[in-house]
Amino acid sequence: MTFIGSLQQLGRAFMLPMIVLPGAAVFLSLSQLPWDYIGLPGMPAHLQAASEIIFMYLPFIFALGVALGLTGNALAAGMASLIGMIIYTGITGSADANIEPTVAIGAIIGIISGISHERFKDLRLPEYIQFFGGPRFVPLFVSFIALLFSIGMINLAPYLEALLVKLGDIVASGGGFGVFLYGFIHRILVVFGLHHLVSHVFWFQIGGYETEAGNMVYGDLPRFFAGDPTAGSFMAGLYPTMMFALPAIAFAIIHEAREDLKPKIRRTFLYAALASFLTGVTEPVEFAFLFVAPYLYVVHAILSGVIMWVTYELGILHGFSFSAGAIDFIINEHLATRGWLLIPIGIVVGIVYYVLFRWAIRRFRIPTPGREEGSQLDEWAGDIPYRAPLILQAIGGKQNIIQMESCITRLRLKVSNEKVLDINALRNLGAAGVIRLGGGHVQVVFGTYSELIREEMMKTIQRDQAQVLFHSPMQGRMIPLEEVPDPIFAGKLVGEGVAFLPEKGELVSPVKGTVIHIYPTMHAIGIKTEEGLEVLLHIGIDTSKLAGKSYFQAVVKEGDEVIPGMLLIRFNLQKVRKESKSLATPMVITNSDRVRSWRYAPFKAVKKGQSSVMSVVLKESNGGGETQ
Repeated sequence: MTFIGSLQQLGRAFMLPMIVLPGAAVFLSLSQLPWDYIGLPGMPAHLQAASEIIFMYLPFIFALGVALGLTGNALAAGMASLIGMIIYTGITGSADANIEPTVAIGAIIGIISGISHERFKDLRLPEYIQFFGGPRFVPLFVSFIALLFSIGMINLAPYLEALLVKLGDIVASGGGFGVFLYGFIHRILVVFGLHHLVSHVFWFQIGGYETEAGNMVYGDLPRFFAGDPTAGSFMAGLYPTMMFALPAIAFAIIHEAREDLKPKIRRTFLYAALASFLTGVTEPVEFAFLFVAPYLYVVHAILSGVIMWVTYELGILHGFSFSAGAIDFIINEHLATRGWLLIPIGIVVGIVYYVLFRWAIRRFRIPTPGREEGSQLDEWAGDIPYRAPLILQAIGGKQNIIQMESCITRLRLKVSNEKVLDINALRNLGAAGVIRLGGGHVQVVFGTYSELIREEMMKTIQRDQAQVLFHSPMQGRMIPLEEVPDPIFAGKLVGEGVAFLPEKGELVSPVKGTVIHIYPTMHAIGIKTEEGLEVLLHIGIDTSKLAGKSYFQAVVKEGDEVIPGMLLIRFNLQKVRKESKSLATPMVITNSDRVRSWRYAPFKAVKKGQSSVMSVVLKESNGGGETQ
């Protein structure tokens, strides 16, 4: 599984250089406009030149992007990759053989640079030459590797060129079934974040085409933009899935949601459907049913392959620079063959998906978002700065993070200890799913907010503020303190905090600290954290009158040291519910003047001991405790 974890990092690295391709597609599309009418007759040539130059230097872009992606944007690795490509181009260009750099070559040199950086970044040399040690050694080392690699390629290039073209012929000989197989595997690998690897082979390596200028380009995507009339079969079939199938699933989820949750689910999944339709970003919808109905996802993958087969048999050729969304569809339609057929096909696909998913959700009682409390997806862009510290805690804190990167829809992490991840807390904080790949490699799917979340988490780590992080003291539902049916707590006269509606008769410690007071009735307990915060936990409202009824049993005593999740009090849930005004259980900081700022997780269902329900930043740091 460690191997798979390494592959997902490589897949993310391949995605980084692809962000430049939409610019090339836009320039090429704009060059088709009648610029003469507005007095700019030379503009089409300029736009076309801008597009062509991006594709010309695509190998360099991939070398740089892959190297940066594998090393967390290490400049030494990026410099090494560019030097490697320059050496390769210079040596092969001076040879008699007609060798041109390709995206595959760029990726190889990028991988070499990335691996070399991780291997030699801490290299120590004798003091008199230590200037060339550490990261400075990487460009030097890669230069020599590129030299040897280039010399070898002069002899191997003719055979490799023939192999790539032959491989394209073999794939093409598979006909519709080959396209179906690609479509099926592509969707399955989305689960593990490895779909970029298989796509890279088909989009940038298989099949060759000689341009009018005499240059060879390889792969379905560059050949499509270079004008190859046979390119686009491995991209066209993705349009109906992304533009129509996934939005149809989103509408099915909306219409099968409970009436009381439908407004919130409608807002969330309309955004997800629009993202899939316009940009081809599908994970927010796919992960909504992947974990609760994996068999339905397999059906979805098979249907995706079938759709690609159908478009192949109909002779439809279309391409994209980023993904198969409506934006790319419109921009690149002028290069397509029978591309207009994708619209009626997509409408039929959308109807089939909508009917199938509504039937399946209802027939098999699939708990998609909105059919139960605690929807996994939420619209919370404005809360990202407040949730980032809570997400960091749920991951295990900064000390558990070895490496953290993000792609379009997910955080890609390498952690020291997977066991400390709080999956319930991450889902409560908006994660659509958590995927463990082994070897400490973990993906947390947050949709298109992933990059913003990573940035805020990095800010949190770098600020090094004195924070106190709170766990849930009971299983149930977290509510705002203002909703507690008691004017003293709701008015925050006792202190600031949150409250909980318990489902079980157990109260556990939300923090690390010392028990400083237990009320005689045992319905309330006070804890002092190592940072000096005084936390009051009060089970129910007007429960002090239940003295002498033995409804509460404390299992700790004053002076005991407690840690998060440690049992404090057992209580008779049914009898307390019957004889008290409310079961609402406030958790408040009574000396809240010590707190500079507060952060709360979404007010929804929580598990006992679940991390990341609340965090506070202190006005002054006293050290110790569970701080970051």
